[in-house]
This record gives sequence, C-alpha cells and structure tokens, in this order.
Amino acid sequence: MDRQQVRDTVPSVARPFVKWAGGKRQLLKILVDNCPATYGTYFEPFVGGGALFLAIQPPKAVISDINEELINAYRIIKTKPERLIHSLCQRHNNAQEYYRVRAQDPLTLPPLTRASRFIYLNKTCYNGLYRENGRGQFNTPYGKYTSPNIVDVSNIRSISAYLNERDIVILAGPYEFATRTAVKGDFLYFDPPYFPLTATASFTQYHRNDFNRRDQEELARLFSELDHRGCRVMLSNSNTDFIRGLYRGYQIVEVEATRAISCKANGRGRAANELLIKNW
Repeated sequence: MDRQQVRDTVPSVARPFVKWAGGKRQLLKILVDNCPATYGTYFEPFVGGGALFLAIQPPKAVISDINEELINAYRIIKTKPERLIHSLCQRHNNAQEYYRVRAQDPLTLPPLTRASRFIYLNKTCYNGLYRENGRGQFNTPYGKYTSPNIVDVSNIRSISAYLNERDIVILAGPYEFATRTAVKGDFLYFDPPYFPLTATASFTQYHRNDFNRRDQEELARLFSELDHRGCRVMLSNSNTDFIRGLYRGYQIVEVEATRAISCKANGRGRAANELLIKNW
C-alpha cells in the first residue's frame, strides 16, 4: 500500500486485527444477544482478538491477556497507530523475510517494532495459528499466502479511535489479576482456552503456559466467586461432561461453531458444539 492510499483510508467499524485460535467472529450474534442489557464495567480477561469487545464497544472496560505480545500490540494501536501503519507498510511477504523476522527476540525490540512484528507474523504465518514452544518462542511456519492483508489501515485507525475515546484499561497478565476490581453490576466474559474434546484434540498452547484441567477448575471457582459478588458472568467453553459438571447450576446453552483454526486441514470448517454459560 502506497502513502497516498494510507492517507486516504478512513476508519470503519472495528473488528479483530489478528486471527486468533478460538476467535468469536462467527458467534458474534449469539454472544451479543446474550450480553446483559445494562452493566457497569466490561471485563474480558482472555481478550485474544477481541471480537465481542470490539463489536459491543463498551464505554468502560478492562481487557487483558497473558500473551504479552498481543497486549503490546493493543497498546501500540492505541498510542501510535500511524507509526504502526508505516512500519507494517515496510514489511514483505516472502519466506526469507518471514523466518528472519520470526527469529528475532521480541524482548530486544522497541514496543512499536515488536507490535509490527507480531501483526506481520500473524498475517503471514500458516493459518494464522499463534503458537509458542516451551521457551516462549513463536514457532508457526510460513503460510505461503499470495497477498495477505498485512496492514489493515482503516481497522487499525478504527480500533485506535475507540480505545482513545472510551475508558479502556489494557493489562497483561493472568485472568485472576484482571478481575480483582470487578464489583456488583459489572459484566465479565471469559473465553479461555477450551478443554479438549478428546485426549488427542487439545490445542490450548498459544502461550508457553498451557491451560490445563486444574486451571479450568480454578476458573470455575472464580466464576462462582464473581457470581457471589453480584457480577454478571458469561463464559464459552467446549461441550464436555467435565465442563458441564464444573458449571452445574448455571444456565448452559449449547451452540454450534465452525473451527477457523485447526492444526489439521481436515479439522477446519467442521461444526463443533460449544457451551455458553451464564449466571443469569
């Protein structure tokens, strides 16, 4: 994209700026329809691509994620959108450049370059699959796409405008940390890594710290605690007996979703039953 095209691109409706495992764009209508009509602060502790957050655009929100690369990108979009756009415009879609950028240690890079690297890799990697090895290194192979949309100018500007015009707090860290300030009347949406449907079907390690069975149990306990605080709480997860048992006594709605990201090509596009769980 040349400089004139960048100048002429105006903001549009905000949408996720990255493709993310478990993204909720396809379920937006169901999610929006199930949100409470009124609430105080909106919390999304596993924000990921932020499909619901960007769709409802609450006037006051706390968004967070354990993935520091993702949260850094949100912060740069908020504070330096034009410099980010310029940096992304300099990126090139070829295997040599991809693997050179992938080999960089993000912790050695300035925040702006780090955000540009993160978005570039997400747009050009295989199937948009963010994955880390045990040392926290991004290890997804090159995607071989002909013309990926590396710089979505209007969307970056739209997201930046929203983040600056409203009272939005952006945090990096565990979900428990982000929810400490939630009080009666607030609304929290949890979209954690899903509990696997089978022993061999797990894809939860988009971060070096996997989300295991014990983590699911701890999240269920927090769900109950927030319920007792008087918060409105909604959660998405897989349709398994284990998850149903953890949230017994709450409203459980079964929904169908198509997998947009899967490690296996024949696993993408198939309908999968998911659960939407609410405390009201």
